[in-house]
Amino acid sequence: MSLRAPLGRVLGLGTAKDGTDHWWGQRISGIALVLLGLWFIAALVIMPSLEHGSVVEFIGRPLNSVLLSLLCLTAAYHSLLGVQVVIEDYVHAHGSKIVSLILSRFAHVFVTVISIYAILRIGLGA
Repeated sequence: MSLRAPLGRVLGLGTAKDGTDHWWGQRISGIALVLLGLWFIAALVIMPSLEHGSVVEFIGRPLNSVLLSLLCLTAAYHSLLGVQVVIEDYVHAHGSKIVSLILSRFAHVFVTVISIYAILRIGLGA
């Protein structure tokens, strides 16, 4: 015998304990963003200039391109989790909520893929 509502079982909605993964994801990605953000700021400060050539040279270094890719992935994941919470809390119409969550996910994936593609393209010298 289950205490879950039939609609909850059909929709795959779990108990309140499912939020801990989301909470941990935000905390861990936040810590990663602080570390990667500090690296990025330090890299910008020690960069000789912010002209196109020096930035392309900076991204062309393997360690920098990997860390920059990690920064983009982590920022997109952290943003996705945060936007999801805002939508779930403030969009009350069920249909609008679902559409908003789907559009948010697509937008985050699109921006992430474009960012990683640009970094790889510059990093591989294409």
